[in-house]
Amino acid sequence: MRFVLNVLWLVLSGIWLSIGYVIAGVLLCLTIIGIPFGIAAFRIANYALWPFGRTIIRTESAGVASAIGNVLWFVLAGLWLAIAHALSGVALCVTIIGIPLGIANFKMIPVSLLPLGRTIVDNDDLRAAYTAGPYPRQPGQGTM
Repeated sequence: MRFVLNVLWLVLSGIWLSIGYVIAGVLLCLTIIGIPFGIAAFRIANYALWPFGRTIIRTESAGVASAIGNVLWFVLAGLWLAIAHALSGVALCVTIIGIPLGIANFKMIPVSLLPLGRTIVDNDDLRAAYTAGPYPRQPGQGTM
């Protein structure tokens, strides 16, 4: 099912949103200060191409630099990319088949507004991390 949703997503909105992120990334990489923002844009462009089966989580080590960077990102590119996600989501929700894709667009709005301090992970890796718990178990150690 993920494959079918990803193919529909790619054809209907993923390619266009990804191109938007790549354009933003190239423009941001024109200056030395903008390179970290450009890298974040390229990372999200990859996610925007094939989002189903992956999720975005907050990075525990994100600090003040990420918060300041997110404010700059919001002004430079985030607002426009979020508007693109909102418009695409509304357009996709008009059709019955497009409703899951529209919901995926709405779920991508927070990361398009504030991408720094977030990591993209596969859902399988996420499940493995949650089942392992906060402390890795040693061999021979039972569950508590």
